[in-house]
Amino acid sequence: MNIKKIIKNFLYTLAGVFIVMMIFNLFIYFKIHPEQSIKPKPNTDNAKYYAFKLPDKVDFAGEKVPIEYFDVRESLDKEILKIAYWHSELFLYLKRANRVFPIVEPILKKYGIPDDFKYLMVAESGLVNISSPAGAEGYWQLMKKTAREYGLEVNDEVDERYHLEKSTIAACKYLKRRYNKYKTWAMVAASYNAGDAGISRYTNYQKVNTYYDLAMFEETGRYVYRAIAFKLIMSHPEKYGFMIEKEDLYPIIPYQKVVVDSAITNMIAFANKYNTNYKIFKILNPWLRAHKLSNKFKKTYILKMPKKGARKTKEQ
Repeated sequence: MNIKKIIKNFLYTLAGVFIVMMIFNLFIYFKIHPEQSIKPKPNTDNAKYYAFKLPDKVDFAGEKVPIEYFDVRESLDKEILKIAYWHSELFLYLKRANRVFPIVEPILKKYGIPDDFKYLMVAESGLVNISSPAGAEGYWQLMKKTAREYGLEVNDEVDERYHLEKSTIAACKYLKRRYNKYKTWAMVAASYNAGDAGISRYTNYQKVNTYYDLAMFEETGRYVYRAIAFKLIMSHPEKYGFMIEKEDLYPIIPYQKVVVDSAITNMIAFANKYNTNYKIFKILNPWLRAHKLSNKFKKTYILKMPKKGARKTKEQ
């Protein structure tokens, strides 16, 4: 027992002597070679972050944004900073926009909706079909009741809120009706988020009818500024540090139209018939929500089927 204790104490002493000698040797070394002293060196490779200069003039849908007001300026500045420094998502939006905007822009123009409203779709869904906890669906985040009111088919097998062209048409009709009521596009955009009832509560209580003068709950209070920020950044991404090459953008998938006026009992077999698979078929036709299409009323549908070689990103 005593021998073990003696050995243990000896080892502790030896370790202590070793540590003291190491410290002493380091001290002597750096005394002789002071240039080798451990000093923090500046890392010139560190990323640098900057605040972004707001333009002198900003408009949304052809209407002046009063950024000369501190509250408006700071609200817009907040959204620009939040979006511009959310790098991964913004890159995805820029890539997707190359595929989605060319389809949406002519529809907006046809229905008399300002082109800037495509940025509402960015704010709503990030240019993909998503589902919200509240029940809003698709690119434009339409509720089921609203979608049906504006002519979209919504059931277990077909949900045209997931149809880019048709949902955009429905959104245009909704926006057009709201403009006839509010007379300013900023208020129309706000109503798209808060609804007519929400906007009416704000305007009736506060006795003002311009978006930039209303105190709103956070989501709607930020909503239009988010759309404006997306417009500024996505129109000139290089000004905000986003360098993206043309070949990085997602292309429009070449497709052919197939007219269907009867049932489809097996979607997989139907896709195979056109030399594609179910996965690509669903990517092109996300509004078909089931593995079959009963089509009891013999309705005519136009489906998209990929053209030959559409899946390849480049010639192999």
